[in-house]
Amino acid sequence: MENRDRGTIKWTSLMLPEHVEMIKKVWKEDERVEKGLLDEQKAAEIDFILQRALHDGLTVELKVHNGFDFENRCLKVESVDKRTRKIKGLDVQEKEKVSISLDDIADIVIV
Repeated sequence: MENRDRGTIKWTSLMLPEHVEMIKKVWKEDERVEKGLLDEQKAAEIDFILQRALHDGLTVELKVHNGFDFENRCLKVESVDKRTRKIKGLDVQEKEKVSISLDDIADIVIV
């Protein structure tokens, strides 16, 4: 007779939902995506679009590396500080002010 071990599935019924979520986050960390380096042309394109969005009051969609993976965020740009290398603006979905490092931006598109 075969041993039919169901792995972690058999333990989930004994765990609290919070524990299951924590385990899923740990597994997601194992799938970490590294941020690559931008070439000069892409960096110049990002700078140009940011300046245009700031000047014309446009909303942009940023592809941001959050340490583990890339996420898309819609942002209404309010300021670009090249000294601290930060963008400040209003997150359109969450309706809150955010600050994003220029180094974390992989791509940008005007919405």
